[in-house]
Formats: sequence, structure tokens, C-alpha cells
Amino acid sequence: MKTIDLKTRNLSVRIFLIFTLMLAATALLAFSAFDKSEENEPVQNEPQGLQVEVSNPVFEKITEWDEYTGRFEASNRVEVRARVSGYVENVSFKDGQSVKKGDVLFTIDQRPFKIALNQARASYGQARARLTTAQVNFNRVESLRESGAVSAEEYDSRKQALAGARASIQLAQASVDNAKLNLEFTRVKAPISGRVSRDLVNQGNLIDGGSSQSTLLTTIVATSPIHFYFQGSESDYLKYSRMAQSGERASSRSTANPVLLKLQDEDGYTHKAVMDFVDNEIDRSTGTIEGRATLENEDGLIEPGMFGKARLLGSAEHEALMIPDEIIGTNQSVRFVYVLGEDNTVTTKNIELGSLHTNGLRIVRSGLSPQDKLITNNIQKIRPGVVVRPLEASLTTTSQDALAQREVK
Repeated sequence: MKTIDLKTRNLSVRIFLIFTLMLAATALLAFSAFDKSEENEPVQNEPQGLQVEVSNPVFEKITEWDEYTGRFEASNRVEVRARVSGYVENVSFKDGQSVKKGDVLFTIDQRPFKIALNQARASYGQARARLTTAQVNFNRVESLRESGAVSAEEYDSRKQALAGARASIQLAQASVDNAKLNLEFTRVKAPISGRVSRDLVNQGNLIDGGSSQSTLLTTIVATSPIHFYFQGSESDYLKYSRMAQSGERASSRSTANPVLLKLQDEDGYTHKAVMDFVDNEIDRSTGTIEGRATLENEDGLIEPGMFGKARLLGSAEHEALMIPDEIIGTNQSVRFVYVLGEDNTVTTKNIELGSLHTNGLRIVRSGLSPQDKLITNNIQKIRPGVVVRPLEASLTTTSQDALAQREVK
């Protein structure tokens, strides 16, 4: 019995040892797998660099344009006033219609002026009769003077009477001419071709004429061509003068430099005009000088008083770097852009900006080179020193999209 119990006990010990070894092996394998998973996890979760688009700045030959705001004014404007007083008998135009020079606009009652003309003609006839009598009397004494049959006093008297008669005929003729002119002035005509306003005085009203305070009847404006007036600063004037002196661009006082115009509801500068006037002094109160461009306006689209914008040739052709406004950052008064540095790290470059070019890109005066790689997206997610994954992109396409969005706004 003891031998059997011993064998049973030894078997139980062996089974326990085998089971313990199996548990230890299983735990060792589990710990080894867990350890390997932890070793691999940092590699799998290691953060990757942010993908950004990079591009070189646009570098090409351009001509810069300066922008100004102003208003259109008629190339000619006339206030129509009568040159004689009287009653308005007829209005011969429709409000707002186009008229030509010489068209009759108003007719003033002519009857008093016809009477005055008849009186002047009658006075002229009397003067002619007196001249004839004076001439006959003078001829008589002149033939008797050589024979001494007439005194010197009589001769001089009749000679002076002839001179007076001749002066009277001239005065009478002047009265006739004045009466004819006044009669003609009863038909108030358009002094220029253009578009007439409404009749400010209706038929049947009594008006004053013949002076600067005469009754205003209507106005006429000539809109083809039409003028565009704008103000430039003293610094602008100096810039253009320096350019003219150096031969970069001719002076607008002597050359019809091109000007592009656009209206309030237009996106592009589609109207072509030319400079034809620069004022002769700087306004002391505003520090500006007035300029004028002339536009043909053959279709009559533009009316005096309308608001517009102008682009004036501001430089000679030159090479320039250009970038979109959207990638420009601001640090107080300093402007900067993000640039791809060594090992794909983000760096910054301070830049000096110029004007906005016609292609929608901002001109960079200094701070960049054509070889710099500009970061053009994810600007808010990066900072200097961060490693990024660059992806080459087209800056021109980006700028055109930005320009289209800007024009829509």
C-alpha cells in the first residue's frame, strides 16, 4: 500500500511541475508579444510632416499701373439763357433729347422786336433822305467856291451838315442791325450739340435776357467725348516728373498716355482713354493735383457725374517678383511670407510690398528671390522650424483663382 501511495504522489508532483512549466511558458510568450507590440507602436504612431504646396514667385516683365478714383464730366456744358427779354411763345424740344448746334429750343414773342425793326428801318430811311439833301446842298456851294460866290462860312456849314448826315446814316444802320439781331435772338438756339435737359421755363412765362443774371432756360451737355477728372498726390506728381526726366515715361502734359477706365458695376478696365490735361499747380488745401483723361464715349453709355476708376501707366517695362496677397503674413508693421528651408523646415522672410498688379498678384519690391520656394497653403497650421512635406504647385493658377474670388466679392 505504501508503495502505491508513493507512486501516486510522485505522479501528482510531476503533473504539477509540467503544468507550472506550461503556465510559465505561456506567460513568457505573452510578455514577449506585448513587448514587441510596444516596440512597434511608436513607429506606427510617429507624426508625419504636414503636406503643403510650394511654388516659386512669379518673375516676369510687367508694366505697373496706378489706380485713381474720380468722376466723369461733360466735355462741354452750356447754360442756355435768352439774350432778350419777353414772353416764351414756344418750346421746340422734348426733355432729354439730343440736339444739334443751331436747333431752335425756345421762341420768344417776336412782335415787339418786329416793331422795333420797322422803326429802325424808318429812321434809316429818314437818315438817307437827310444825307441826300446835305449832299446836294454841299455840291452847290462847292461849285460856287472857286468863283467866290459863296462865303467860307457857308461852305464850311454845308460841309459839316454833309458829315453829320453821313454819321446819321451810320447810326441808323446800326439801329437796324441791332433790331435785326434782337429779332434773331427771339429764337433761342442750341449753342452746341449734345443732350438737352428739361425746360426750366414753360411756355407763356416772362423771362429776362441779355445779362449774366438772365433767366436760365435749360442746359446742354456734350458727352462724346467725355472727360474723367481725378486727383493725384504730390508724391505721384513727383514720380511721374522723375520718370519723364529719365525717359522712362513721357509726361502726360505733352503725350497722350493711355488710361484704362471702369464703371461702378464693371469688373475689368474695359474703356480706353488718353490723358490730355494736367493742372498747373498743386492745391494747397489738399496737396493734390488734378488730371484729366478723355474718352470717346460714342455709344453714350457714360453720363456726366458718374463715378469711375482709372488706371494710369505708372512705370516703364521692368522685371518684377509677384505673389498672391493670401500668403502674406503680418507682424505689426512687418510683412512676411513662409518659405521652405533646408530639410523641408519652415522659415520666414520679411518683404517689402508694392502695388497690386493687373493679374491679381502683389508686387514684391525686396526680400525675395526668384529661387525661393513659397508655401502657399495651410498657412494657419505652420510655424517657423516645423518640418513639412512639400508638394509642387502652380502659383499662377492659385493667383487667378484668388483674383476671381476677389472680383466676385
